[in-house]
Amino acid sequence: MPTWKNWAGNQKSHPVRVEKPSSESDVVAIVKRAALNNQKVKAVGSGHSFTGIAVPNEVMIDLTRLNRVTNVDLARGLVTVQAGIVLSELNAQLERHQLSMPNLGDVTYQTLAGALSTSTHGTGLQRTGLAAQIVAFRMVTAAGDVLICSEHENQEVFHCGRVSLGALGVLTEVSLNVVPAFNLRAVEQPMRIDDVLRNFTQLITDNDFFEFYWVPHTKWALTKANNVSTDAIDSPSRFATWYNKMLLENYAFGLLCRLGRLFPKLIPKLATIIPSSGRVEYVNISHRIFSSKRLVKFYEMEYSISLEALVPALREVMQMVADRGFKISFPVEVRCTASDNIPLSTSTGRQSAYIAVHMFKGTEYAEYFSAVEAILRKYEGRPHWGKIHNLDASQISRLYPDYQRFIEVRNQLDPEGVFTNDYLRRVLGR
Repeated sequence: MPTWKNWAGNQKSHPVRVEKPSSESDVVAIVKRAALNNQKVKAVGSGHSFTGIAVPNEVMIDLTRLNRVTNVDLARGLVTVQAGIVLSELNAQLERHQLSMPNLGDVTYQTLAGALSTSTHGTGLQRTGLAAQIVAFRMVTAAGDVLICSEHENQEVFHCGRVSLGALGVLTEVSLNVVPAFNLRAVEQPMRIDDVLRNFTQLITDNDFFEFYWVPHTKWALTKANNVSTDAIDSPSRFATWYNKMLLENYAFGLLCRLGRLFPKLIPKLATIIPSSGRVEYVNISHRIFSSKRLVKFYEMEYSISLEALVPALREVMQMVADRGFKISFPVEVRCTASDNIPLSTSTGRQSAYIAVHMFKGTEYAEYFSAVEAILRKYEGRPHWGKIHNLDASQISRLYPDYQRFIEVRNQLDPEGVFTNDYLRRVLGR
């Protein structure tokens, strides 16, 4: 029996059957056969979710062969792609057509379907998450039907299905709004955390894309300010890029994490090394700045809160870490996005800030994550669907104004729960 596990290794299963469809008709046949045999079906991407959202217990659909760009409409700024394409490959193909996605997260080995279905968002006060870029999609339902969904066709499914959690059906093809390729001028530098929080509104307003990482046990934050630029690409040399992105951010940081796991008492001292890098400024095409390789494995929890709540909430988290004596080797990440109207998007109905906490793989995380979660719940925090949290349907339903609207669509499309698993039962109620 095959073994499936996610990127972080904290979710595992032994699916009864693994299917690798190479066409939409293959997906239809797989779903029909599974439903006939009363088997549950889960489509699986790159396994980057830390929750059990994609855990396949019976029939696993591996979407990696559905990975082609099927149409590029330069005049309309529209690209149509198969749902299993990995974001890094999609970005490379868009670049060949002198196109870019308007916004991206910081991980590119996710499949498009996985990123969309879990409300992956990126950062930028004037930018939405990835799901709001969807113009249309094709989905195979539990009955084996193929639905074509857009603002003009199957509107309710389209409205809810842009962030579907994999609970409505199997995405097979997606059409996205894209923009002419653009460069970003990146300025990465350490700043005092008190200065960042005091000037947070100005920093997110003055920059097209802004994020920062508070380094626990220090008074410092690592900041990233990215702004659209007409300047030519002026990225660091290959050696400098390797030194900054691979040696410092992956190998050296990984070594610090390993030392901290072996000797937790050293973590506060080791943390002071992290902000010691100086200011770096360069220009590159947007997707190469938005995202970078992650070789250091970790566990993650992330909550979305209202933009106005960010500063007091983060200050509470910082104080809690000091009071509880937690030894945290991973920086705390903060981003923000514009609001959207997608029922289960973590930014639905409000401009949002995101606080993400991490722990190095193999390190106990439950107590720290629960303490952070308790703070963010006071601010009506919404957990990222693909990242560790402890909430269930009774709690989550109160956080999303259109939660019941999504449930009704799910009950209509999948009344027998063909696409469900333990995680979806917990957050959706069955």
